[in-house]
Amino acid sequence: MSRVQLALNVGNLNEAIDHYTKLFGVGPAKIREGYANFAIADPPLKLVLIEGHGDAGTLNHVGVEVENTDEVAAKIESATSLGLPIEVQESTTCCFAVQDKVWINGGELPWEWYTVLADAPTDTSLTVAPQMITLGAPAASCCGPQGCD
Repeated sequence: MSRVQLALNVGNLNEAIDHYTKLFGVGPAKIREGYANFAIADPPLKLVLIEGHGDAGTLNHVGVEVENTDEVAAKIESATSLGLPIEVQESTTCCFAVQDKVWINGGELPWEWYTVLADAPTDTSLTVAPQMITLGAPAASCCGPQGCD
C-alpha cells in the first residue's frame, strides 16, 4: 500500500505526539530523539514529526512511501521520461531508516518517493537536505527544501 507522507516541523515533540495520537487514534510507529513517525492506515498517511528543524507548525517535506524498490524505480523512469529534475538516493539513511528513494523537483517544493529497507538507530539526514539535479545537466548548487545549514 502506498501512502502520502507529510513531515512537519514541531516545537515540542511530546506535545505533538500526544495531539496526533488523539487526532488519528493510533500511536507512533517509531520514536527517536527529536523524531517520531506514525503509520496511519485510515486515511493512508505516513506522518513524520521533526523537532528543532524549522519553525514549529511548518512543512518540512512531503513524499510518497511505496512498498518496494521496484516502485521507486518506476517513479524514476516516469519522472525521467517527463524531464523532471531528480536525485536518486540508494541505501541512504533518512528519518531513522535505510531507504531507496528519488527526490523529484519541478513544483513549489520537492517530493520524495521512497521505500524503507531497514530500521536505522541513528540519523544524520535531518541536517542536510537533498540536492536537486537534472539528468544530463551539470549539478546545481542547491541544498533542497530546507536550505543550507
